[in-house]
Amino acid sequence: MIIKTIKNIPGSEITDPLVFQQRRTIIKALAAMMLNGTSIRNSWAEPAKPIWSAVPQNRFSANALDITPADQVKNYNNYYEFAFNKEDPSSLAQNLRIDPWSVEIAGEVEKPGIYQLEDILRQQTIQEYIYRFRCVEAWSMVVPWVGFSLGDWLKTAQPLSTAKFVKLTSVYQPDTMPKQGNNAMLEWPYVEGLRIDEAMHPLTILATGMYGDILPKQNGAPLRLVVPWKYGFKSIKAVVKIELLKRPPISSWNKFAPNEYGFYANVNPNVPHPRWSQNSERQLGSGFFTPRRQTELFNGYAEQVAHMYRDMDLRHFF
Repeated sequence: MIIKTIKNIPGSEITDPLVFQQRRTIIKALAAMMLNGTSIRNSWAEPAKPIWSAVPQNRFSANALDITPADQVKNYNNYYEFAFNKEDPSSLAQNLRIDPWSVEIAGEVEKPGIYQLEDILRQQTIQEYIYRFRCVEAWSMVVPWVGFSLGDWLKTAQPLSTAKFVKLTSVYQPDTMPKQGNNAMLEWPYVEGLRIDEAMHPLTILATGMYGDILPKQNGAPLRLVVPWKYGFKSIKAVVKIELLKRPPISSWNKFAPNEYGFYANVNPNVPHPRWSQNSERQLGSGFFTPRRQTELFNGYAEQVAHMYRDMDLRHFF
């Protein structure tokens, strides 16, 4: 359900109307919510306004941080299914077909099934999550995501006690994702994985929007994982399948270069990448003379997540 609040995102943070190419999927979800009696502002008559501005802010949101301008986040993306540079995905991704969209839950669960996106959104509590985002390439940003708890949704499938890991798989659509057809660097579709306790942690979300609006395709629409204490490559885009497993899955980047991209990928300034330091980061949108930000262990979320790794050697399990 969506809960109305008086909080609004400033007009300067609103994304442009182009992201409304996904509106049909969201209309279905909002229509279902309205039929159930949920109150939400109807903004379709004025398409420049965000549709998620009525959602409450999650308690883990980092209000004190300066949010990165929306145009920076929308036009600077690692999305290797479309391009190797960071600028082209914003245009190339517009061909991706995202309506209709469904996600399969399978594996070690009592209730496996295929779920339509509109049904998922109707059944979950949608909130805003202002999170730091840290790329393994040593740049960072702060994004106001809109989404819901992955753990809460997985609970509806009733995980078995044998479920120890979670495997997430991205869409395979080579006719619209050109690098899936001719990029041998990675195997497709893209795969990521988490430990079950990481997936069930309240900081871990599935995002369906950002900046009060629906999620742009180049940012992972219609549904992407966000794990704020891990490097950005863990936050898989365009999720179509979630499997609960007994053993750890082999994730895409970890398989390609295991010495560079660990399974855990926890942000750690004390563990350098083989080709660069991780002790500081360039903030996206900052000026040329802006000092680099000092990277924090677990990206600043140590208070919430450090206990999960208390007995682990973070240099070995990087």
